[in-house]
Amino acid sequence: MCGIAGIVSSRDVNQELYEALTVLQHRGQDAAGIVTCEGDRFHLRKGSGLVRDVFHTRHMVNLRGSMGIAHVRYPTAGCTSTAEAQPFYVNSPYGITLAHNGNLTNAEVLKKELFLQDQRHLNTDSDSEVLLNVFAHELHEIGKLRITPSDVFRAVSAVHQRCRGAYSVVAMITGFGVLAFRDPHGIRPLVYGERKTDQGTDYMFASESVALDVLGFTTVRNVAPGEAIFIERNGTLHHQQCAKDTRLSPCIFEYVYFARPDSILDNISVYKARRRMGDKLADKIQKLRPDHDIDVVIPIPDTSRTSALQLANKLGIKFREGFIKNRYIGRTFIMPGQLLRKKSVRQKLNAIGMEFKGRNVLLVDDSIVRGTTSEQIIQMARDAGANKVYFASAAPPVRYPNVYGIDMPAAEELIAHDRSEAEVEKALGCDWLIYQDLNDLIAAVQRGNPDIKQFDTSCFDGRYVTGDVNQAYLDRLSDHRNDRAKLKREGSDSTIGLHNAG
Repeated sequence: MCGIAGIVSSRDVNQELYEALTVLQHRGQDAAGIVTCEGDRFHLRKGSGLVRDVFHTRHMVNLRGSMGIAHVRYPTAGCTSTAEAQPFYVNSPYGITLAHNGNLTNAEVLKKELFLQDQRHLNTDSDSEVLLNVFAHELHEIGKLRITPSDVFRAVSAVHQRCRGAYSVVAMITGFGVLAFRDPHGIRPLVYGERKTDQGTDYMFASESVALDVLGFTTVRNVAPGEAIFIERNGTLHHQQCAKDTRLSPCIFEYVYFARPDSILDNISVYKARRRMGDKLADKIQKLRPDHDIDVVIPIPDTSRTSALQLANKLGIKFREGFIKNRYIGRTFIMPGQLLRKKSVRQKLNAIGMEFKGRNVLLVDDSIVRGTTSEQIIQMARDAGANKVYFASAAPPVRYPNVYGIDMPAAEELIAHDRSEAEVEKALGCDWLIYQDLNDLIAAVQRGNPDIKQFDTSCFDGRYVTGDVNQAYLDRLSDHRNDRAKLKREGSDSTIGLHNAG
């Protein structure tokens, strides 16, 4: 999962792109990058780490220009090296930079095509560089010295024909303009907005509407599945549908976990969707155990708070904050390497003993992925004196890997994979485990926009909306994503870093 932004303005955009990335920081903490265009020159700064650590004053003053794109990275494929920080750049044709949120499911096939047929060189393992080179090749094939918006849309149409998977993209062509497009299923979010000024209209693209809100842009609409929107540097906007057989199928996990609650994605309020998840969970508890003995509802900070509060209100049970979060520890779900995740939980959360002692506690989390964090939190509640510890998940059991840009681990590392709910309950060590039903989750999210007839729910049911994911692909993904493979890559990166430092 990553966060992307792009702005075309009448003034320098460096500071606003920086602010957009800080708002989107929850979508990726591995690396950050900004590229601006001044006349016929790109100015680029990117590196590993949080936004505040990558950009300093000396970098910002060099990011001149009235249009630019930006990216925060969450590694899903490849390694966590600085070389894979985005945006990526190619000089031919015209000079193009690109930032991407998602994951290409046919990246390996495309890499071979780019080398053997298109004769283009790739310098990293990132599928975002693959996507950039496919677009650059298709634009080059048009064979014109000066291109038009129609030429850009023609190249995007060719990208849709060649690329599979999830991709929300912002790109910039030197001196010409900023482009945004979305895959034919609209799996990853992308919105655009405008802001009226004395000099005209500024435009902005972002992964989430909250980035537009913070910068004073008014959201116009979502970029449609398969659509491309191109804004010339003079502020002229063009848009065109560039794909056939489109069907909006947004990733439902965005609403469960990734997106900020104050965002609106595909016309659905994330906050309201999470409230409805809490309602559905409360209904299930009342149905299964109308005579339950829950004394208090406690959320696992922070994503589950909205659902937990609504659940408590509907059940008429006390809602209390039982865990205090250290704000300077990153999301454990994003951290590479199981050992690092395991070590960070106690550093990340501290229990308020008085809220647990002698009580039957219902802990509420947004989801359970590996189960490692949940198991430790349940034990923390017991150590704090809880009488019984119940655990509720606002999402159904995560049984399958996500292949569309979320770094969910290999299937065998998911606690619910090949386990019944009773077996997961035992593995976690709680007294009662309540999962959200998938139909209830879909209903909770879909109510915000009934026009959406299908969501990507693949991590819950194994149904991949692009139709090109088979067991062989999942096996290759498992070999690449499991902790052993990640630790091996991290060790290799460390060795290289030491060698270069010497």
